[in-house]
Amino acid sequence: MVADTRLSTKLWAAANWAVIGFFLLNLLAMIATVVTSSFASRWLGTWFPAGWTIRWYSAAWAEFQLDEVLSVTFQIVFLVVLLSGLIGVPAAYALARREFPGKRLVMLLFLLPLLVPPITFGIPLATVLYRLGLAGQMSGVVLANLVPTVPFVILVMIPFIEQIDTKIEAAARVFGANTFKLFVHVLLPLLMPGILASLLLVLVRTIAMFELTFLTAGPTSQTLVVALYYAVFAAGVRAVQSIDAMAVVYMVTTLIWLVIALRFVNPTQIVGRGGRR
Repeated sequence: MVADTRLSTKLWAAANWAVIGFFLLNLLAMIATVVTSSFASRWLGTWFPAGWTIRWYSAAWAEFQLDEVLSVTFQIVFLVVLLSGLIGVPAAYALARREFPGKRLVMLLFLLPLLVPPITFGIPLATVLYRLGLAGQMSGVVLANLVPTVPFVILVMIPFIEQIDTKIEAAARVFGANTFKLFVHVLLPLLMPGILASLLLVLVRTIAMFELTFLTAGPTSQTLVVALYYAVFAAGVRAVQSIDAMAVVYMVTTLIWLVIALRFVNPTQIVGRGGRR
């Protein structure tokens, strides 16, 4: 009986690893295909390209105006990250330290933008922004992206705030610290790991956010992911290699920020902090 149980456990583990390996193999194959195509001078019906070149990157840079697109992307990401921190951290502190009727309902409302697919609330949100004259501009894109990022910051920061002993804040008050000094000199150094973690993850999330940005962006407020979509599906004939080169630029940009984020934060630490309430 014990031997049968061990055998079934091993078979189940082997099946899981086989599925994971198959998924990773396909993922790496797709990425390798795009990267190879971006450097291929000609690649039709053969295992390897006929030659190699980097001219598709310069062509994509000029054709899709990637300098302007990257500039707009970084501006939008910077504003979203800044505003998410300025709004989310104080709100998280208030929710972590105060008890009031309907608090659970408020927390549930903050969860909804993270649980519901963005397209479901993105269309009515874009309609409102267009009526206000904000959609089609950078301000509209920033406001749309704040809808999921502010709740994200709040939910990440609450466990970090709750683990700080309230006696520390009380001691600071006794020694004459006002609210501003308490936050700057006491809370901010203690909360810096959580703030940095949440804002870096917001940065990666905003770069990759397609639906909300697509619904609210105009010709001068497209981020890199939206520009890539238009490059693929807009009218006209474009070289596949130049589109693949643009996709590689997007992948590398996102990967760089993701590596930076993981350098400063371990996702398992966030889960662990959330579980020690």
